[in-house]
Amino acid sequence: MSDAKRLKLDDEERNAKLPALKKAGWSEVEERDAIYKEFMFKDFNQAFGFMARVALKAEKMDHHPEWFNVYNKVQITLSTHECTGLSDRDVNLATFIEQAAKSVKDSE
Repeated sequence: MSDAKRLKLDDEERNAKLPALKKAGWSEVEERDAIYKEFMFKDFNQAFGFMARVALKAEKMDHHPEWFNVYNKVQITLSTHECTGLSDRDVNLATFIEQAAKSVKDSE
């Protein structure tokens, strides 16, 4: 992964990239440079299918979410450890996560 992908987003980049994620339900984490969203699915199988898709993408990106799952609920926090804040990697993974959630929900 290039160093550019690990650089912390500056104010201009945040203003350009975060509004679309916020519109989709992501929020900035207080007292931490991270974004968070909670996803609800029909049941555990649908939630686990979603997590499996995200896990495969995260592994390919070498960028892993912090997440928590109980039954049909999945909570995800994204931040880049190398720059101790938000980077393009978080934006890209959050965008993929949105697509994966929609795909899983639409397939049932």
